[in-house]
Amino acid sequence: MQLFIGGTCAGKRGVVRQRFEEPRWHSAHARDRLEAWPSVADTSCLVLEGWERWIGERLAAEPDDDRLRQAMVRELDALRAWEAERGGQAVLILLEMGRGIVPLGLDNRRLRDLNGWLAQDAAARCERVWYVWNGLVKELSC
Repeated sequence: MQLFIGGTCAGKRGVVRQRFEEPRWHSAHARDRLEAWPSVADTSCLVLEGWERWIGERLAAEPDDDRLRQAMVRELDALRAWEAERGGQAVLILLEMGRGIVPLGLDNRRLRDLNGWLAQDAAARCERVWYVWNGLVKELSC
């Protein structure tokens, strides 16, 4: 599994498109549901993006941050299992939102915190982690 993380409009999608040949995209921005990714996993490379939206959709339904975090971790672990079983490559694109002003509203703060925890959990499970900034890419050590 590989993780590409960076700010809004940093060039993450473009970098992924350049590095992976004919990946299948599963995107919250296209209204794809996170839990539906196995239905499109008949590919050698699966890109999942829009994690912040998938988290945001679950905030009202799950008031317990630990349970919500564990639900996201289960998806990450399922992706790793898919890679091992199918020999595929999962590519995660995450929005880095921890370098700005801390939001005052509870839901926005929860979203920021959960996205940060997801980034940590994803980085711990990925073989390679890339930071994308203004279209420039730097591999981070894990």
